[in-house]
Amino acid sequence: MSTHDEQGAWMERYVMPNYGRYQVWPVRGAGTQVWDRDGKQYLDFAGGVAVCPLGHCHPNIVEAITRQASTLIHVSNWYCIDKQAELARVLVEDVVGIPGKCFFCNSGAEANEGIIKLARKYGQQTGGRFEIITFSGSFHGRTFGAMTATAQEKIHGGFGPLVPGFVYVPFNDVEALKKAVNKNTVAILLEPIQGESGVNPATSEFLRAAADLCKKNDMLLLLDEVQCGFGRAGEMSGWRAIIPGDEIKPDAISWAKAIGSGYPLGAFWVRDREISDSKSQISNLANLLGPGTHGTTYGGSPLACAVGLATIGTILDQKLCANSRDIGAWIADQARAWNSPVIKTIRQFGLFIGFELDEARLQSNESVKASGRPASIHVARLLLDAGLMTVPAGPAVVRWLPPLNITQADAAEALRIMKTVLENLK
Repeated sequence: MSTHDEQGAWMERYVMPNYGRYQVWPVRGAGTQVWDRDGKQYLDFAGGVAVCPLGHCHPNIVEAITRQASTLIHVSNWYCIDKQAELARVLVEDVVGIPGKCFFCNSGAEANEGIIKLARKYGQQTGGRFEIITFSGSFHGRTFGAMTATAQEKIHGGFGPLVPGFVYVPFNDVEALKKAVNKNTVAILLEPIQGESGVNPATSEFLRAAADLCKKNDMLLLLDEVQCGFGRAGEMSGWRAIIPGDEIKPDAISWAKAIGSGYPLGAFWVRDREISDSKSQISNLANLLGPGTHGTTYGGSPLACAVGLATIGTILDQKLCANSRDIGAWIADQARAWNSPVIKTIRQFGLFIGFELDEARLQSNESVKASGRPASIHVARLLLDAGLMTVPAGPAVVRWLPPLNITQADAAEALRIMKTVLENLK
């Protein structure tokens, strides 16, 4: 039996230091609660960074894993997988509600790589275009294509040369977006609600402009819903939290995180529509990535898809989008009523909540200055010490990403902890 000291030494000696980890060692979870190896209990409003929409060890997920693991865990995509067919139907009919087809992979970065390849392939089929417009504050993953698509220098640093063909535009700047479109532009890739930069939503004007430009110029509208999908923003499709209904029709959507309740699963959907000016026998966008163009060894295994079916089925059956909207709005109302001088603004879509801190005010606080950390990381550390897990986003935002099935009692306890921590920082 290893000791805590041995585990710490092994972590330092054998695990790469690419994460700035808090020295907390979780060992068990149930619902909204997590316990570390010392027995300390936490209220988890981080959710593995939006990965646990049903909390920890939800009985439906445990049962799905147990049943499928005792039946068939993995076969190659050389064969037909029944759970893939079932999950794809649910994604197309019950999540997106627009005809299309799905590809299954293992992560959000892989899903974004897939839709980037789709755009490049589409460009080659329609005149040789290759440029994809992305936006400041975005985050699309850590693989080379997804990293380059991410319009943040801090993500790019030290890894050049980057993949060519990406054009960066200020987020929510319609005029700059219009000016960036040229004869080489094949797609626009955006997060309807940016997560890593602090729960920043696209404006309805900006989202409509992007969709209109794509339609007028025969470009693809690519939506990264890795963090904002599956009820996180109060809708199964995150863009509908910005513009409800079917006014916006994306050409492709990437997913991961919540789709698998912590089991590695990603996917992307491609719209069923004709390709104009096609120079090949493929005339439908949903069929463009045919045999030999894209693939994965693990993606869409029977076990992964069984978990995906259980996750999405539970969200739909228990009407958790409505709970996300209702509890999220209640949290934001309660926190705004504090009139805290430490909070500049609260951005809330469902249970996708960003508390923007007054960074200048906090940096004058002795404890924040002494920590040497950005305000968001320091406050997240204080919240963790007080028993609340949250996620810093950028230098000044603390994100709440709790399970979609939380109760008002869970929310009230998290608010109590946060209010106390912030009051001590005034």
